[in-house]
Amino acid sequence: MELKPLCIGDLTAKIPLVQGGMGVGISLSNLAGNVALQGGVGIISTAQIGYQEKDFSTNPLKANLRAIGSELEKARKIAKGGVVGFNIMVATRNYGEYVKEVCRQGADIIISGAGLPVDLPKLTEGFQTKLAPIVSSVKATNIICKLWDKKYNTTPDMVVIEGAMAGGHLGFSLEDILSYKKETFDNEIKHIMEVVESYAQKYKKKIPVIVAGGITTKEDVSHYLSLGVQGVQVATRFVTTKECDASLEYKNAYINATKDDITLVKSPVGMPGRAINNQLLEKVKKGEKTPITKCYQCISKCNPLEIPYCITDALIKAVKGDVKNGLLFCGANAYKAKKIETVKEVFESLGFV
Repeated sequence: MELKPLCIGDLTAKIPLVQGGMGVGISLSNLAGNVALQGGVGIISTAQIGYQEKDFSTNPLKANLRAIGSELEKARKIAKGGVVGFNIMVATRNYGEYVKEVCRQGADIIISGAGLPVDLPKLTEGFQTKLAPIVSSVKATNIICKLWDKKYNTTPDMVVIEGAMAGGHLGFSLEDILSYKKETFDNEIKHIMEVVESYAQKYKKKIPVIVAGGITTKEDVSHYLSLGVQGVQVATRFVTTKECDASLEYKNAYINATKDDITLVKSPVGMPGRAINNQLLEKVKKGEKTPITKCYQCISKCNPLEIPYCITDALIKAVKGDVKNGLLFCGANAYKAKKIETVKEVFESLGFV
């Protein structure tokens, strides 16, 4: 397996591995900083990033925006010059404010999905932060590239293709997820690469393409690199590392999970997702609702009067260690985790060291 550095404009990561953003609080400064230290691209999730701030319950937006700066500063100290950026969901309420704050703080790159980031170039005008949309289809890639080209005379600096084996919120219908076939996804990757290459030629720049979703082994990495992509994005494998920002209970939930425990869920915000089955999800299946006492203004299309539970509450409970009543997002292969490792050991097992 021939490994080349991942070049994103004038940014260079010596290892072609991007660590996927995971919220709430799973990939903060410690995980992202240590991934960047090893030569990959470390990504901090902005999803309720300020949940540990004293004023989070009274002013979540203010707490989150403040935490962006502090988490990036801590990650930079760990990374020692490595590439560090943020994942910002398009579905986030006040999306534009998060994007602008990330740029003001000097992040290297923004990776953005959970919706189409069609106005991302406008929000980042005047900044050097690199832009990488997450796509799951040729259609989405065409829409983003055409709109960025027509409205803003620009094109992505990197493109992340996320498959149906990924964790958290997924950019597929439930039917598409259930009918997923590796061969079909490989074919989609090739067609997306053709679209990206056409815009790379137009703008006379190199646009690396990254593949994400279910990447667990050295063989997975080798397979996707053989298709011609420039790197991979890995998230789930980093949850069970010593450096991951989640609680030990959260990490052990992955280690203790079986294949049958990994389930597809409908998020309170209407998106399909993948998580570890637990007491919370069993209640949801029975039609039970968890009383919502406060809205944390997390997702733009969420209606507190209609949802079965608050996703912010559930994700915070999980990251703090309440694995029975929290929401444990995960990738399809989370059950393969058998022990707590270091970030370096994950790099090694994936063939990057």
